Amino acid sequence: MRFAMRKVIYFMSMSLDGYIEGPDRDIDWHQVDDDLHHAFNEQLAAMGGFLHGRVVHELMADFWPTADQDPAAAGPTAEFAVIWRNMPKYVYSRTLQRADWNTTVVHDVVPEEVMALKEQPGGDLALGGAGLAASFAALDLIDEYWVYVHPVLIGRGKPMFPLTDTRTPCGSRAPVPSATVSWNCGTSGRKSPRRADRRAGTAVARSGTGERNHMASDPPGPAAGG
Repeated sequence: MRFAMRKVIYFMSMSLDGYIEGPDRDIDWHQVDDDLHHAFNEQLAAMGGFLHGRVVHELMADFWPTADQDPAAAGPTAEFAVIWRNMPKYVYSRTLQRADWNTTVVHDVVPEEVMALKEQPGGDLALGGAGLAASFAALDLIDEYWVYVHPVLIGRGKPMFPLTDTRTPCGSRAPVPSATVSWNCGTSGRKSPRRADRRAGTAVARSGTGERNHMASDPPGPAAGG
């Protein structure tokens, strides 16, 4: 049986002025309520693996393995703890030798190895962390961008996208419920399916590259910076 090629999806939260974190790795400007957290859980539970750099992975591994044991962490937080523990994880690091919690350590971003991972059966692969995403983007290994735009200007910090002379077109703006907005962006002219966020004030931008193919500030989630 032949399986459809899995996608590498860069899943990230961003401020309205284009930053994924403020000075000193500040992400307390993330506006995430239970509804949005549930939506993140729904999307990420369908993935086939998480791809993270060492910093993001260690932040996640410091909190999520036992997050659902805290009686105060009910609802979507407890839900994501189970998702995180069960999800196959790949941490890219040249210093780590091993990692727990269903995690494979990968020392370098090798296109052939990423393609082999995409050819395996299962859900798509959620990529997190700006540093690792930059390495994937430089090798043209990102298939889609799922960007959650929070309605806040933070002024300075780590930008989501590096400066470039390349122009990437985006599709037409699509009206969705609760004053949110979804964009379909791509370099091939092929539009990705629209994903409408249901929370007021949060826009969702989706970007795909064609056929070539941390939620709240505390705790760290899969749409956090890094």
